[in-house]
Amino acid sequence: MNTTAFSDLDKYYMAHAILLAKKGRFTSSPNPNVGCVIVANNIIVGEGYHQKAGLGHAEVNALAIAKDKAMGATCYVTLEPCSHFGRTPPCALALTKAGIKRVIIAMVDPNPKVAGDGIKILEKAGIKVDLGLLKNEAMDLNRGFIKRMQVKEPRVTVKLASSLDGKTALKNGQSQWITGPAARCDVQYFRALQSAVLTGSATVIADNPSLNVRYESLKNHLDFDLTLRPAEIRQPIRIILDSHNKITLKEKLFSLEGKVLLVSLLPRDDLPKNKNQFSADIEQLIGTDDGHGRINLKVLLTQLSDYEINDLWVEAGATLAGEFFNHQLVDQFILYQAPKLMGSQARDLVNLPDYSKMIEVVQLSLQSVVLIGNDIRIISNITSDRG
Repeated sequence: MNTTAFSDLDKYYMAHAILLAKKGRFTSSPNPNVGCVIVANNIIVGEGYHQKAGLGHAEVNALAIAKDKAMGATCYVTLEPCSHFGRTPPCALALTKAGIKRVIIAMVDPNPKVAGDGIKILEKAGIKVDLGLLKNEAMDLNRGFIKRMQVKEPRVTVKLASSLDGKTALKNGQSQWITGPAARCDVQYFRALQSAVLTGSATVIADNPSLNVRYESLKNHLDFDLTLRPAEIRQPIRIILDSHNKITLKEKLFSLEGKVLLVSLLPRDDLPKNKNQFSADIEQLIGTDDGHGRINLKVLLTQLSDYEINDLWVEAGATLAGEFFNHQLVDQFILYQAPKLMGSQARDLVNLPDYSKMIEVVQLSLQSVVLIGNDIRIISNITSDRG
């Protein structure tokens, strides 16, 4: 494996591969987003991306277009070519058989089944391998996948909406709608990027939400690929934390297709024996008690990794959102803030402890602040430091 200075053309082709990889963001989970470009004599002769688990990987799709033009060509790929037999054969072997002479890889695959073995296959075949071109951009494509591979937990994003004075609902509980249509469309876009959406039973009982991705809203988003049809969009798993089995199964989300995971502390005896009884595919997961009659969120995240959940989107009330923050389980925080003032008696954004020292407070690192319609969207990453 080589470390080398990359040319501007190298950067151009890898940037194109990253754009291709982004096309799989709404469909590829639990697999990573990967793009590939094959170049011969400074001409792109093949390109591809991974669309869905079980379908061709990015390298195979690019090779299918390049055909015999791949002989002696250079391959740019955003993630190390796989080395193991899964649903599809190893891409590293496909590249060697095609006669590729050089492979430029943005980042090593964090999957323990690969983790450098793909590079070894290429180098053993006499292919020159260069690593690290636009590595950070490639990592941004798959933050959730990387975390699941490394620590067996999904990447957690907490989404909340508030007024300018940090309130999420009136004293009587009324909250629809704090934000405007553009912000709600934006939420649909981010939901569509997730493997799962999580909320608590209190939110389900109070608001009766659908918690799904609605194509009609999604297609109006500026960053959505309109070539994708409704049936192609991955519906995230809907996860409901219902410690004491308060959900009645009559709520709206059970009438909608897609998987619903009910997380409880005790089994319930009213789950449908006939799968056709509900439009939703309902499954119960027994969680671990945290010692206070609540579900242990840290243990839950490990359990959710077994469901191959890369990115977890939390849309919950102030109490459950606060629990994620208090246990330091949040990777990213997205706040939609509306230009409204709801008053001191309205409900707070998130329930946090009464800190007595500034060093104790949750420290955020601003990633972006954007105007969405008449509202503000703030995206912050959670830093490990306090104060």
